[in-house]
Amino acid sequence: MGDRPPALLSAGRWQPAGPEPVRAAEAPDQPPGPASAEEALARATTHLLSLQSSEGWWKGDLETNVTMDAEDLLLRQFLGIRTEDQTKATAEWIRSQQREDGTWSTFHGGPPELSTTVEAYVALRLAGDDPNDAHMAAAARYVRSAGGIAAARVFTRIWLALFGWWPWERLPEMPPEIMFLPKWLPLNIYAFGCWARQTIVPLTIVSAHRPVRPAPFPLTELHTDPDHPFPERPLAPATSWDGVFERLDKVLHAYHRRALRPLRRLAVSQACRWIVERQEADGCWGGIQPPAVYSLIALHLEGYELDHPVMQAGLSSFDRFTVHTEDGRRWLEACQSPVWDTCLATIALVDAGLPADHPALVSAVDWMLAEEITRRGDWSVQRPSLGPGGWAFEFENDTYPDIDDTAEVVLALRRVRHPDPAKVGGAVDRGVGWNLGMQSKNGAWGAFDVDNTSTLPNKLPFCDFGEVVDPPSADVTAHVVEMLAEVGKAKDPRTRRGVEWLLRNQEADGSWFGRWGTNYIYGTGSVLPALVAVGVPDEYPAIRRAVRWLEDRQNTDGGWGEDMRSYDDPVRWAGRGDSTASQTAWALMALLAAGEGPDGRANPAVERGVDWLVRTQLPEGTWDEPQFTGTGFPWDFSINYHLYRLVFPVTALGRYLHGNPGTGRPATGTPAIGAAR
Repeated sequence: MGDRPPALLSAGRWQPAGPEPVRAAEAPDQPPGPASAEEALARATTHLLSLQSSEGWWKGDLETNVTMDAEDLLLRQFLGIRTEDQTKATAEWIRSQQREDGTWSTFHGGPPELSTTVEAYVALRLAGDDPNDAHMAAAARYVRSAGGIAAARVFTRIWLALFGWWPWERLPEMPPEIMFLPKWLPLNIYAFGCWARQTIVPLTIVSAHRPVRPAPFPLTELHTDPDHPFPERPLAPATSWDGVFERLDKVLHAYHRRALRPLRRLAVSQACRWIVERQEADGCWGGIQPPAVYSLIALHLEGYELDHPVMQAGLSSFDRFTVHTEDGRRWLEACQSPVWDTCLATIALVDAGLPADHPALVSAVDWMLAEEITRRGDWSVQRPSLGPGGWAFEFENDTYPDIDDTAEVVLALRRVRHPDPAKVGGAVDRGVGWNLGMQSKNGAWGAFDVDNTSTLPNKLPFCDFGEVVDPPSADVTAHVVEMLAEVGKAKDPRTRRGVEWLLRNQEADGSWFGRWGTNYIYGTGSVLPALVAVGVPDEYPAIRRAVRWLEDRQNTDGGWGEDMRSYDDPVRWAGRGDSTASQTAWALMALLAAGEGPDGRANPAVERGVDWLVRTQLPEGTWDEPQFTGTGFPWDFSINYHLYRLVFPVTALGRYLHGNPGTGRPATGTPAIGAAR
């Protein structure tokens, strides 16, 4: 994750220093009784069941920002396959996401973002929008005021370099010879997080070729000074890490001009082979957008024609990532989350009181069992003797199973009464063993790799967007600890090391930082249930501090919310934002685990939170949640998981009404909850 935000200095009432979230009206003095919560849970459960596929899985849309759509058009322009219909539908979507001031942001209600605005603007130019149109002129004004193209991130300028809008010489160099670095040397490809590794390897090929396709139009209106559009940036002091890597980059640029051709050819060939070997069954790479688009460009530059099976499969994979709206717009998911959504939905439904042997749950388990990954992936570079066993996030991603999904899948499998318990037990044992083997030396867990904690990759000039390493996080560690407690390993020394890491990494105000969900509410909502599950008493000071923090962060309307800006400005935004269904549910799950109502300590905060969920539920049983509450990279890449607004409230209401979960617990609650789909 790189440098963590500083510990918050105060848990006092929020005093905004700038724009603050809109606060909802005060909740009524007398919230509805439990019957209303039961009705809300029944509606939500029925709706969640209706969303299950015939194959047993759930998947909500995964919404990010318009760079996915802009880059799709740029890729198709580069390959010569952009169609009028695709362009028109994509442009309609991009225009619909433009803010009133002419800019684009990276999350709902967020501030303008320069690189996103540049890419959206270029995509609309490809679609034929006139730069003199009001919406385009407004976007261009903002770009110039924010420093122009020269101030955009490296990845944006790489896309522009493909068409001659930015010179390759003004981009950081990443030579393909990096493939030769052994794993014990800094900055070898396995020092990067898996998502960065999959992106960097193809980009080394692109960087070696430095291709330029004819630009379909100029972009002079996006430069602060069109007469000097490519300004040199002053070097940082030579004694700083930035200065060291900037000077190293100049050396690499000089090497590019004099690279030994046989060595360069061998490096490119090795990188090309590495890419092809990691293409998944669905044609994608790693189940995510950036490696896929850059891999296709790299392979095309290496002579792979568009009708080559690798290229055809890769391009076809984007069709499965495409969402078509009812009004004719088109947008792309950056990734898909069926394994994650299915295990969360399974946990939610059992906690809501659905019979543990309900056909929908058995079907979900069958599908999850079929998704188990039983071959080695990149993780085995650091753990060569560890046997495989685990789950990825996506439909197809056998190279990169992840620790978080594996923990939650095991929890889900343990909830269900399956007709073949031996088969389930074998998968659980393999998943637990793999997760234990992926524990980092500090006692915690990252998402995909072990001890992927070097700070050097983040300092490269090339890496100015998002996280490029995968250090342990509180939320992933908490999910693993909760899973280990579930399978009877609460007293295992490895579990205790994870607990000790969590306690050491609590923020000064009582919260925990959330790496993969927004943010301190997610981290705290993940950690408290894990600590209690493993046997930490709910009177323990760390738990009491967390409870007080959650109580203090409750909104006046009874819900909880946290804006993405808490990653950038935690002092002002941590635990603060418009109330959302998912974040309210996380807070309730934490409080309930800590013994706060309804059968533990009487706590008005819990009753107000439940009341908020009941009052804001939509007639069909779900909740409205345009806010982004998930992350790919904290602050840099935000996610709206469209199923979060449903699965987490179902879990929270279920635990409010039926208590905390127990493996194979018989169904309780209203008959409507157990109704067939």
